[in-house]
Amino acid sequence: AIRPYLEPAGHGPSAEWARETARRLRCKVCVGYPEIEMSGERREQGEEKYYNSLLVVDENGDTILNYRKAFLYYTDETWAEEGDAARGFLSLPFESPARQVDTSFGICMDINPYKFEAPYTAWEFANRVLDSKSQLVVLSMAWLTLLSREELDVLADKPELDTFNYWIRRFLPLIRRKMDHQADIDGKGGAKKIVIVFANRAGEEPSPGDNPPARYAGTSAVIAVTQQPRMERSGSGDEEDFYANAEILCWDLMGATTEGICFADTAQEPDMAFRLVKAMG
Repeated sequence: AIRPYLEPAGHGPSAEWARETARRLRCKVCVGYPEIEMSGERREQGEEKYYNSLLVVDENGDTILNYRKAFLYYTDETWAEEGDAARGFLSLPFESPARQVDTSFGICMDINPYKFEAPYTAWEFANRVLDSKSQLVVLSMAWLTLLSREELDVLADKPELDTFNYWIRRFLPLIRRKMDHQADIDGKGGAKKIVIVFANRAGEEPSPGDNPPARYAGTSAVIAVTQQPRMERSGSGDEEDFYANAEILCWDLMGATTEGICFADTAQEPDMAFRLVKAMG
């Protein structure tokens, strides 16, 4: 089923759309697509490998990253190979103002425990974000919902909050551990900030046979987790156990069935802010 849609990295309709859009809007563009790889000895032997991939191009339409999903969902496992999580990091250059922003990229299942077999608290993706000192996280997603068509229609332009809350929980280390990056993404002093872009699919598509259609949770969002510079050590003795005056800022949160542009100027005040209270005892 996936075969007609496979594209070599940097070639095909997805890459062409990304390049045209990047040049027209003078921006970075990230697009998810199913990749086919045929290179070296594999090409000579007629062997192919497939990946669930994310292509990143710059303002000139040049490819600057091709990331391959590392943690596969069960439907991925029917056709795709695992990618290398280490390839999901890039220091992104921006023109105005001129600066480099350390960025982590992921695809959907990457934020979950590996194969749902690793401990929930392994936090593999969130810990990689912190260890790499990333200030920006970009997630390309086709996240499913268990809601019925009728329930989604009732939500309409309201977010699917069960899904949104789960995404936030998967980044709990950004609240519990100290952020060590130096320059802030906005070039300001004060609070440390990590911006997270959740770009999720909306709508539904038919499934083969008599299976119910695949329904997506929508709810795309741009948020940031912030830590104030004043930090207090907890009494646990754990070197990584920091308590910070943390907040979750949200600039845009789309509805469960909404298709469109989720926009944020993270240098401006957010639309919503959530304060976190440390559990005592």
